[in-house]
Amino acid sequence: TKDLYCHTNGRPGTDPVVLFKMLFIGYLYGIRSERQLIKDIEVNLAYRWFLGYSITEKIPDASTISQNRIRRFKD
Repeated sequence: TKDLYCHTNGRPGTDPVVLFKMLFIGYLYGIRSERQLIKDIEVNLAYRWFLGYSITEKIPDASTISQNRIRRFKD
C-alpha cells in the first residue's frame, strides 16, 4: 500500500507493531500520559532500541498514539 500514500503531504506512517510496543512500554512503566511517554522514549536509548529507532530518528508525535488508541486499539 506504500504506493497509495502521498509522500509529500502529511506525516509518515508508523508501523502498528511500533505503536503497540509504545503502549506496552507505557503500561509496563506506569506512564499514563502519551506526551510523557514520547518524552521518555526520546531520551531513553533502551526504549529506542526496543522500538527499532536510532538516536537521530524522529519519534512519532503523541497524537499518533492517541488517535491509534481511539481508532485501532479500542477493542
